[in-house]
Amino acid sequence: MAQKTKSVWFCSSCGNESPKWMGRCPACGEWNTMVEEKVAVKGASRSVEERAPGQSSRPMPLSEIDSSEESRRSLHSAEMDRLLGGGIVEGSLVLIAGEPGIGKSTLSLQIPLHCKGLRTLYVSGEESARQVKLRAARLGGDGSDCMVFSETLMENIVSQARKIEPDLMIVDSIQTVYTQTMESSPGSVSQIKECAAMLLRLAKETGIPVILIGHITKEGSIAGPKVLEHIVDVVLQFEGDGTGAYRLLRSIKNRFGSTSEMAVFEMTGTGLREVENPSEMLIPMHGQGLSGIAVSAMLDGSRSYLIEVQALVSSAAYGTPQRSATGFDVRRLNMLLAVLEKRAGFRLGVKDVFLNMAGGLKVTEPACDLAVICAVLSSNFDIAIPSDICFAGEVGLSGEIRPVSQTERRIAEAARLGFRTIYVSAFGSLNNTPSGIETVKVRDVPALCRALFKESR
Repeated sequence: MAQKTKSVWFCSSCGNESPKWMGRCPACGEWNTMVEEKVAVKGASRSVEERAPGQSSRPMPLSEIDSSEESRRSLHSAEMDRLLGGGIVEGSLVLIAGEPGIGKSTLSLQIPLHCKGLRTLYVSGEESARQVKLRAARLGGDGSDCMVFSETLMENIVSQARKIEPDLMIVDSIQTVYTQTMESSPGSVSQIKECAAMLLRLAKETGIPVILIGHITKEGSIAGPKVLEHIVDVVLQFEGDGTGAYRLLRSIKNRFGSTSEMAVFEMTGTGLREVENPSEMLIPMHGQGLSGIAVSAMLDGSRSYLIEVQALVSSAAYGTPQRSATGFDVRRLNMLLAVLEKRAGFRLGVKDVFLNMAGGLKVTEPACDLAVICAVLSSNFDIAIPSDICFAGEVGLSGEIRPVSQTERRIAEAARLGFRTIYVSAFGSLNNTPSGIETVKVRDVPALCRALFKESR
């Protein structure tokens, strides 16, 4: 007998279910996010054996719970192991998201190819087994322990995983698989929720770590319901220009480690290459004597690196000044320009200002403020900043230079790369600064201008 279906409205942002359309989701408050889907009335029910919890699923006193370290497996990739907090945790669910062509499938296939002895079940819902084989031949490595399964039906995937019991399972991608218990098409809100829940149940019951590949929307957020990010244990997102050589993999959620880590990869003809020293792609790669360029000492998790900040200031050609920033928050740029005009007396309100972060990196740390205003002033005065000078400091609304965290590590990275001078805040205390680099302390923006451009002339 055919199953009865009904129309249900799901919120594409949080996954909340509603029996009718609503302009605003009552759960998350987002507007115009309700989408209609057909679901089976009886098909979603499962047998008692399938829904039965494990033997360990019972209330336990907090004092009796084992608090030892989670069992981890190394992926034989220093960058991936560091990003995951020391290796992938057994029974965890990891989501890797990014734009099309940025390297998600390449990275996921490189893991089993370069991990000899790691029995991996690679589930491909987007490519045939032959296509995966051709890509593996281009990437190189040993594929004897990697089993390819071209399938999109979730029940078959779970059945094979329980039969094979691999050390790692990779699903490419979560938007292509579906379950028969739902009438909607693959990639819909209900299908993604249900398939992710089934994979989570599989991972927790068997201890098999699962890596999911996810798509993103045109706005840059992970496609599917927001509940997908809540279900998984780790969320890794690719950043950077898909047409460029470098890729940035950032941890935005990690239940087993830090969420402020970043890994850098370079796309080559044989796959993704780990970049152990990100400063090699972010510091100046040109001759001296160019204005509008400053170098900032940054910190991302446990990694310190230097990044080149580029600015261009010119007269407004069309009457209304333009403000454009690539890799930097344009609202913060407007704030820094207002501080320069109000506190330091520079008339930048009638000029176009363009800002760019080298290497395709998106900068959110306020320690870059000092380098931004120095690059803007350098372009405005057309005076080049010496290439052996870098900056690390936050700029406040009153024009003061505020200290940033772990300044000593930033100074040490600058000294290691051959910089001779670094400008920091005068309000912070420094201990154990390395030799060979001069630390210049400045209190506010006017003092910075007097010290920097007096030396630059």
